[in-house]
Amino acid sequence: MRTIKLVVAYDGSAYHGFQKQKNVQTVQNVLEDALAMLCGEKVVTAGSGRTDAGVHALAQTVTFTTNGRIPCANLVRAAASLLPEDIVAVSAEEMPEGFHARFSAKWKTYHYKLLVNEHVNPFMVRYAWQLRQQLEVKAMNEAAELLLGTHDFSAFRSSGSVDTSPIKTIYAAKWQQQGEEILFRISGDGFLYHMVRNIVWSLVQVGMGKRTVQDFAAELTAQRCEFLNEPAPAQGLYLAEVGYREYPQL
Repeated sequence: MRTIKLVVAYDGSAYHGFQKQKNVQTVQNVLEDALAMLCGEKVVTAGSGRTDAGVHALAQTVTFTTNGRIPCANLVRAAASLLPEDIVAVSAEEMPEGFHARFSAKWKTYHYKLLVNEHVNPFMVRYAWQLRQQLEVKAMNEAAELLLGTHDFSAFRSSGSVDTSPIKTIYAAKWQQQGEEILFRISGDGFLYHMVRNIVWSLVQVGMGKRTVQDFAAELTAQRCEFLNEPAPAQGLYLAEVGYREYPQL
C-alpha cells in the first residue's frame, strides 16, 4: 500500500468548501472521483485543512493510500485530463507509511487579499475583498505584530470550531501594499475556525480608524472580541502553503 502526498491548487468559487459533503459539490468530492479513475479503486483522501465555501488554495496538501501503481509524475499529468479547470494537481510524491496531510503538518501560511479602489473591479469579485475606503496599513501592521508568538486566540474563534485548544503560535503576520492591492500573510502552527478571517476583519477596522491598535490588543488579551460582527469575506482568503518541517527562522 502506497501513501501519496498530492498538492493541489483550486479556485474555490464554485465549491461548497474542500471537505466532502452529500448533495453539494466540494473539492474533495471531485478530487476523489478523479483519483479513483486513475488508481482503479476507491480513494479516500485527507486534506491538510478544511477551506470554507469560496476560499481558494494555492497549495492544499492531500494524502491518500492506494494499491495502484501509477507513477507520481504520471498521476499529475493524467489528473489534468480528469479534473475541471478550477482544480489543478501541482505535484505528487510517495511518502513513508503514516504520513498524514493534516496531522504531520508543522505550520500553515494563509494569504488574504484586499483591493482598495473607488470602483469595484468586476474581474476580482471572487478573488478579493474589495473596499472603497483607503486603509492605514501602518496601523494594521502595528496591530498584526501583536499576534506574533503563542496566545489564546479565543477572541477570533467562531462558533462551530472543532479544535480543542485555542492556544496557537503565530510565526509571521504582515500586510504589504502594492498599488490598490493589500496582501496579508500569516503563518502559524494552526488556526481555529474562521480565525484568519476574523483577524482580518478586526485589522481592517483598525485600518479604517474605527478601532485602535490598543483596542485590538485588548481584544487579544481579553480573549473576546465584542465588536466582531462577521468574518471577512471568504473570497479573499487563500491557503498558500503547508509546511512539514519546522518553520524557517530568518
